[in-house]
Amino acid sequence: MSVQSAAADVDVDLRQLFASLARNWLRILVVALVITGLAFALTWLATPHYRAETRLLIETRESVYTRPDGTNDNDKPILDEEGVTSQVEVISSTDILKQVAQKLNLSRLPEFDETADMPVSSRLLVIAGLKSDPNEIPPEERVLTKMREKLNVYRVEKSRVIVIEFSSEDPRLAAEIPNAVADAYISVQGNANIESNSAATDWLAPEIADLSKRVKDAEAKVASYRAQSDLLMGGNNSVLATQQLSELSSELSRVRANRASAEATADSVRRALQNGGSLDAVPEVLSSELIQRLRERQVELKTNIADLSTSLLDNHPRIRALKSQLADLDRQIRNEAEKIMKGLMTQAQTAQARENQLVGDVNTLKAASARAGDQQVELDALQREATAQRQLLESYLTRYREASSRKDSNYLPVDARVFSRAVAPSEPYFPKILPITGAAFVGSLLLMAIVTLLQELFSGRAMRPAAGTRFERIEQVAMPVAREPSNHEPADIDYVEDRAAEAQAEPEADAAAPATAPATGEDVELARPTLGEVEIDRAVEKLITSGAARAIFVSPEGDEAAASAVLVAREVSDAGLRVLLLDLTASGAASRPMLDSGLFPGITNLLASEAQFSDVIHPDLYSDCHVIPVGTADPVRAMRAADRLPIIMQSLTTAYDLVVVECGPADAQGISRLVGEGTEVFLSLLEPDDEVAQAAVELIESGYPDLTLVTPVGHETPGTPIPGRRSAA
Repeated sequence: MSVQSAAADVDVDLRQLFASLARNWLRILVVALVITGLAFALTWLATPHYRAETRLLIETRESVYTRPDGTNDNDKPILDEEGVTSQVEVISSTDILKQVAQKLNLSRLPEFDETADMPVSSRLLVIAGLKSDPNEIPPEERVLTKMREKLNVYRVEKSRVIVIEFSSEDPRLAAEIPNAVADAYISVQGNANIESNSAATDWLAPEIADLSKRVKDAEAKVASYRAQSDLLMGGNNSVLATQQLSELSSELSRVRANRASAEATADSVRRALQNGGSLDAVPEVLSSELIQRLRERQVELKTNIADLSTSLLDNHPRIRALKSQLADLDRQIRNEAEKIMKGLMTQAQTAQARENQLVGDVNTLKAASARAGDQQVELDALQREATAQRQLLESYLTRYREASSRKDSNYLPVDARVFSRAVAPSEPYFPKILPITGAAFVGSLLLMAIVTLLQELFSGRAMRPAAGTRFERIEQVAMPVAREPSNHEPADIDYVEDRAAEAQAEPEADAAAPATAPATGEDVELARPTLGEVEIDRAVEKLITSGAARAIFVSPEGDEAAASAVLVAREVSDAGLRVLLLDLTASGAASRPMLDSGLFPGITNLLASEAQFSDVIHPDLYSDCHVIPVGTADPVRAMRAADRLPIIMQSLTTAYDLVVVECGPADAQGISRLVGEGTEVFLSLLEPDDEVAQAAVELIESGYPDLTLVTPVGHETPGTPIPGRRSAA
């Protein structure tokens, strides 16, 4: 890949620039030492400040022994993040700070009241009107202002720990003040709890007296209404009429079931007698002891008849007597069945009479139960009111007893405790002499070095004329492409093959000899071939049959010749292969007619790490081919990552069957990064001339003897849709 750029006038001489540091080292060191000395003196003379901190933990302080019955730790909510932050504001409130200031008598200290020992310079500034007179501010406000400047209260992140931090010139005060603030906060919170408890006791006393009267009245109403409505209670806490109705309903259901069963049994016996059917299927008939004995006698007679039938005829007197007895037994069984049927009918009639009686009783109880239900609704309402009043009274009494006991014993724990008290610090936190002095020395050295470098740059001593061109924009990106010669180029191809043979036969001589002068029109005569579709077709056929993975196109004649790569890529794509065209021309001559625009991200964006593969691969608007355009990134920045081209090419050849690369007017060195396994090199031409011949000879001599010539002349313009292909991506 080659890059050409415009030349610059001057360049920075880094050697001369940094040599200025060595020339001015004494000045840099002296200034650094002076600044370091000043910093050391200031820190040495500065008043030391000490810092101490006290830590509070917000937690439930109620113990298991003092906690009211029926409650636990979960009943009382613990402060959340907003609640703890609110306590931070309470700790730094004016009331607490006033208590601490009065307790420690801070107004007498010059550190907290500058009017106590005002220096002469400050007095002169006040007299001159350049400074406000602190005496105009109340002493208490002056002390509070200084305390707020030195006090820092904050919550430890993701915890319920509050830190009270204070700085002072006196290490003893640095420890006493945060401890006093913590004690004042605990005291204020305790007093607030006591006041809240007293207010609750004062409110509960009259409420309990009023509730007691209301509960008494409600219970009296319940008793009076119960007596007036004659609502007698039965079992299961229900009205007596309702309970009797339920029992009668159950009895009525049982009687109806018995009646239905007796009627059904009598009906089945009647049908058996009328139809002459067997009575053995009726359980009530079979359960009769008389019928069972008659059946046994009947079986016995049948057995005797059967035994005598073996030796006597049917008209024998004994057999005839037995048969007569058997017939008599049948009549007796039927008569007995009729008696059973009549008994069942009588039982059904009795059940019917009982049912009628129960129905009357149920109807009577229904009316009574309805009246009792209406009265019960009113009674339940009175009972609910009395119950609610009683429960509220019991709750108030319990709370009142608890509040009274705490008020009498003056015990109300605060939900906070001091678990780390401040101690007087032994070392000041400011000033740190060694760190400040070291930082001043290093910073002054760095600052002086920067000043010296800038002076050298602005003076022009570090500038020199530019020795070469500077990459400002990509003028041409060349990647050589070759192709087989056509049948219409015999003279040119013979010449190229001869030059390739000479290069292969005499490698050592070519290496030692000076560079051969480029071929001219006098050395080579290119006979213009008959250009037509066969040229593109032969290139396509060669790529498909050879199974090439990469096709590198070089166009010495410029952008117009880049049409060969587009036509070949589309033809191979139409043959069913997955094809991608990579445009490495400076003007986008290959990708612009495929996308109808040059504003798509492309290879420069990929090299500059501004985009990924999925962002720079676009579909051809007129075929199934994919294309990576030149892109929109800074070409200079992209060329710095040109070493990534082999990796990019390897990735593309893995994803596609064929990768076509249009390199523009590139040379052999320019396409070296693109060549890999399965690569075919093509030379695209419009009119054979000396420039094309020279480019072909250089490619062959540089190690590409299988160079193939291809021409787009005679084919349609790449930007126009071809019939039968897609018209849109």
